[in-house]
Amino acid sequence: HWFSDWGRDTMISLPGLTISTGRPEVARSILRTFAKYVDQGMLPNRFPDAGEQPEYNTVDATLWYFEAVRAYYSATDDDTLLGELFPILADIIDWHCRGTRYNIHLDAADGLLYAGVAGVQLTWMDAKVDDWVVTPRIGKPIEVNALWYNALRTMAKFARHLGKPHQEYEAMAERAKYRFSRFWNDETGYCYDVLDSPDGNDGLLRPNQIFAVSLPESPLTPAQQRGVVEACGRSLLTSHGLRSLAPDHPQYQGEYGGNQYQRDGAYHQGTVWGWLLGPFVLAHLRVYKNPDQARQFLEPMANHLTAHGVGSLSEIFDGDAPITPRGCIAQAWTVAEVLRAWLATTS
Repeated sequence: HWFSDWGRDTMISLPGLTISTGRPEVARSILRTFAKYVDQGMLPNRFPDAGEQPEYNTVDATLWYFEAVRAYYSATDDDTLLGELFPILADIIDWHCRGTRYNIHLDAADGLLYAGVAGVQLTWMDAKVDDWVVTPRIGKPIEVNALWYNALRTMAKFARHLGKPHQEYEAMAERAKYRFSRFWNDETGYCYDVLDSPDGNDGLLRPNQIFAVSLPESPLTPAQQRGVVEACGRSLLTSHGLRSLAPDHPQYQGEYGGNQYQRDGAYHQGTVWGWLLGPFVLAHLRVYKNPDQARQFLEPMANHLTAHGVGSLSEIFDGDAPITPRGCIAQAWTVAEVLRAWLATTS
């Protein structure tokens, strides 16, 4: 409740808060409003107070926009809005192919997205204190490329529906899927978190790979999807979300608290994020096809509705038992993703 308007949070939250609740007109308004602020193929990360310029330091908010549009169109068949937004979506793809801010560009060698410059946080793991970027993740983050693949498949479908050329999007998607195999780590049985970072491939077990299973279009094989869900379930899953780092890592922080330096140092280094429970449930549902079993992971959140910020769901929780709620007492994407996953397991 102390946050300003964030592009990433908005697009992640939109399907759960507007489509799942039967309010497509709200979704339509949001999608059109954000389209006005697309600049150099990027959605704003944050809208500051009046009189200040929007900030564009994000690589994933723009890609989540494609998924928000897809979810809206899937529910409404609103050809008018799709026709209005398609040129903007196409321009976004073009900008990513030729390169935009913060070294965000398509690597011609493998068809995957690279992003990042020193001193700037671009992914959702965006904690920064002064000049210290806690999790820089420069290179090719896995969730960014899962979103990129999903966006390309989505664009191909939109183009076909509107009678526009779709072959290029299909070809790019096929290439991205083929080279996405680079993320798979045979030694660990799950995916690398970041490829081609300044220090090589990052093999830390983080929850970002769950999106390569939970998004509508998955670039992983069924066996790899199962491996990801099993690894996340084994080391990251808690009663109220996924840990942001596996507990056996030396940098793992099991409690969130202290001064800003200590809090931000733990924010994505073990702290549990409630919103990640939704993608985990959807990924579990895809792999095991057992709605009753998948829904059970959400039941602690139903109890949490009456336990902390009454009537809502918290932002984060400690990674260590008893998984104490922390951060803001009501956060949009936690509510949205839990609700969306609940409906997916009950329909």
